[in-house]
Amino acid sequence: MTYLMPTYARQPISFVRGEGSYLYTADGTAYFDALTGIAVCGLGHCHPDISAAISEQASTLIHTSNLFGVDWQEKAGEMLCKAAGMDEVFFANSGAEANECALKLARLYAHQQGKTRPKVVVMENSFHGRTLLSVSATANPKARAGFFTLDDDFVRVPFNDAQAVMALSDDADICAVLVEPIQGEGGLHTPSDGYLEELAKICDDNNWLLMLDEVQTGNGRTGKYFAYQHSTITPDVLTTAKGLGNGFPIGACMVRGKAVGLFGAGSHGSTYGGTPLGSRVVCAVYELLDEALMQNAQTQGEAIRTAILQKFATQGISVRGRGMMIGFAMPDTVDLSNAVDLARDEHHLLINVTGGNVIRLLPALNLSKADTQVLIDKLTAVFAQLFAQSPR
Repeated sequence: MTYLMPTYARQPISFVRGEGSYLYTADGTAYFDALTGIAVCGLGHCHPDISAAISEQASTLIHTSNLFGVDWQEKAGEMLCKAAGMDEVFFANSGAEANECALKLARLYAHQQGKTRPKVVVMENSFHGRTLLSVSATANPKARAGFFTLDDDFVRVPFNDAQAVMALSDDADICAVLVEPIQGEGGLHTPSDGYLEELAKICDDNNWLLMLDEVQTGNGRTGKYFAYQHSTITPDVLTTAKGLGNGFPIGACMVRGKAVGLFGAGSHGSTYGGTPLGSRVVCAVYELLDEALMQNAQTQGEAIRTAILQKFATQGISVRGRGMMIGFAMPDTVDLSNAVDLARDEHHLLINVTGGNVIRLLPALNLSKADTQVLIDKLTAVFAQLFAQSPR
């Protein structure tokens, strides 16, 4: 019997210890974690520097509330804003809360312009969280079903189609565009070069906010500190979480330019947002996320892509994502219904399937060459079995 609400389709396994790219069951069996907690433990499980920072801060000061100054929060805010090219930050507890903050900012921005029913442009296949407002922005019908979401507040257009956004320029109620630089939960859809630049120009021309959801793509995941840094633009609003705390729950919403100053005292808040402990972890992660580490994410990520595409050159696999955000889109003839179980049970490899036909990998950014080869070997074995059991 379990007393937990059945909100997760849990796999029949649990882990008691983690180290680097490996998770261990109670009997000591090692599993290669190619998901890192769904892009959370970007520096690997129980990184010694992160664990040391948590231990030291937990024995010093965990929480005071935001009624007082928080020195570590000030330091974390400065580090993060400088890394992102932003001006101000609000710390929350999760990606959904960070996106909720961004959507509240958009409404305040619209209110200042006299809009009484503001709308935000969002994308097909998007995922922005599970709070009521962020799930309204999300495209996944399963996540939205039964919650009577606020669909009148959003206009949904195809991803990677700037012309569809431009066609909305005459809608006087629109105040912002919210987009993931790469769609994580939606299938690792990766836009064409120039897409973000086109969106930025449309937003500038219409005085809209450009808001980027980098909950999954941020913190070095794509080989840059933030995925938008592969482009030439800087957003007005930027959200992130997941890898921000390497396993410790914390999120952030950052602003610059015309989005600065929208919030005042009392207009938004969070009891646990930016605690001394959480902020100390952000600082520890920042210190480790240097250029060499992010270059490693690009190099090893490319090695994984190249090896798999070469080994299965005739099988019709296409690749998506950047850096250590890797998606292998499989042909429709390949049955992926047992792919996760096959990888876990027979090869001790943790992966998942998203967007229907995409095997998603989110390995540690600091993956060694040796572990990269281990991952390639395990993937090769899994893919070979999947193709062997599928009709040709």
